[in-house]
Amino acid sequence: WADDTFIGTYNDALTKDYLNRMVWRHPVRYIALVRHQQGEVDAVKVFQFKEEGRSLLNRFQAMDPGRQIVTEGGPIQESVSKNAQNMVDDPIFSVGGDLAFNWGYDLNGARIALTGGHLSPVNVNDDSTHGLGNHFACYPLTGKAYSLSHAKLWPHEISVIQSSVSPTKVQGTDHGTGTKYISGPVYGNYAIYVSEDATSFPKPGHTLDIEIDVVPKYKFFSEEL
Repeated sequence: WADDTFIGTYNDALTKDYLNRMVWRHPVRYIALVRHQQGEVDAVKVFQFKEEGRSLLNRFQAMDPGRQIVTEGGPIQESVSKNAQNMVDDPIFSVGGDLAFNWGYDLNGARIALTGGHLSPVNVNDDSTHGLGNHFACYPLTGKAYSLSHAKLWPHEISVIQSSVSPTKVQGTDHGTGTKYISGPVYGNYAIYVSEDATSFPKPGHTLDIEIDVVPKYKFFSEEL
């Protein structure tokens, strides 16, 4: 999230981890969080950032003090397929509000959460903020694991909304080896698209690509989680 590196390949962009370094560095005004099923849009939320002229790299590197609410007014677009499943505890689509970035609390953190979910107080070690890019037993102000062993134990990429502290339910097996994790179903692939000027995103049923033409001169650019 905060490393200035290219991840994955164009060919695997919608099926595996993918991050385009140039897009991550580019100043953007709008962000779309998209859940898709093998490239077909399942659900999407579009938000406008409070601050213009900043890249996602810059925003995710702002970890100290972090805990920033980066959008306001809630989503400017929210579209969900009538056939979408597992919506009751989806980390993005089951809760409302705005986007919170780098939500560090005690020795834990989530890269993206929503204000309509639970945002843990800064000194409370409750393992209860759930979103995208999660890590327990870390130093959230630096983005580093508590130790080398903890780096393997406690990351988990995609969580679900839940109230219990332990055990923690997560989507799939993209998580550490910590014994408190319960691997659950994968609700879909999650992708981040960003744009300087596009205020809407294609609706459920649309087939995704790395770049999305919304109107002739407006585009969204993709990063896959």
